[in-house]
Amino acid sequence: MQVLITTPWVQNYLNEWQQEFPQVEFVGGSTAEAVRAVAADAEVAFGAVDEALFHAAKKLRWIQSGSAGVEWLVNAPSLRESDVLVTNTRGAHATTIAEHTFGMLVFITRRFDELYAAQKRHDWIGAQAGFPRVGLAGLTMGIIGLGQLGRAIAKRAHAFEMDVIAVDVNDVPKPDYVSAVGRMDGLADLMQRSDVVVVATPITAETRGMIGSDLLRLMQPSAYLLVISRGGIIDEPTLIDMLKTGKLAGAALDVAAVEPLPADSELWECPNIFITPHNSPSSLQTRNNVMSIMKENLRCYLAGEPLTNLVDKKLGY
Repeated sequence: MQVLITTPWVQNYLNEWQQEFPQVEFVGGSTAEAVRAVAADAEVAFGAVDEALFHAAKKLRWIQSGSAGVEWLVNAPSLRESDVLVTNTRGAHATTIAEHTFGMLVFITRRFDELYAAQKRHDWIGAQAGFPRVGLAGLTMGIIGLGQLGRAIAKRAHAFEMDVIAVDVNDVPKPDYVSAVGRMDGLADLMQRSDVVVVATPITAETRGMIGSDLLRLMQPSAYLLVISRGGIIDEPTLIDMLKTGKLAGAALDVAAVEPLPADSELWECPNIFITPHNSPSSLQTRNNVMSIMKENLRCYLAGEPLTNLVDKKLGY
């Protein structure tokens, strides 16, 4: 049986996988054309698949995404209509992303940028110097999307003695560490009430552009916005205007509508913004979790057992 590798970083693990699954032939290539050229006999693909590759891989029965997000499905409309199974690595990244989220939040609320700049100047600026610093205890965090990522962030917010509220597209149970959970019709109320808003929902046709100018402008001038899951969900021009005119205290982005973020983007120059290059999932723990999910699913597939982390291709998650 052939497994088609479409994601370059997976190549680093092929020796280990080949030893563990000697009955499998792993094939791939360094370019999209090379991958398509060896796709004809592959039953399984590890990584993203676009329309051209889907038509080239005529025997394909299952695709294992190397990420939790499967927004690449929009590039393969025939796949979405087919009976080919798609699984993701949901849950593998949540812990590290949640840690990264709180690192960003503490950075902007405690103004670590100012403090680090003063350190580099050898300047003991004193406790009262610079922009007012904010403590997190007692603040309300509103989380948009209470899936595995949203819950991991909520747990940490609770440990910081924050009040956590959330909305989700689905009717999800309320964890003990969250004070209120509603559906998306409560989004406007969440934006108004929250001192910190965290975007943790996957990007789908329904969520793309969901948080437009009207919703963003409901936020308090003292509030902070953290965009963690995917770019393209919030209206970036409105965010830029709010930061530059003092209508928002700060923002932290690990994702953007266009990635890499263009060098001439106005986001770079906004006051009290912290931008990281979509690396919040990156850690040794995450990579081990991803490998564990992918290997276990391959074992299940070979044994004819049910796969974990099945994706609803129509919903996009």
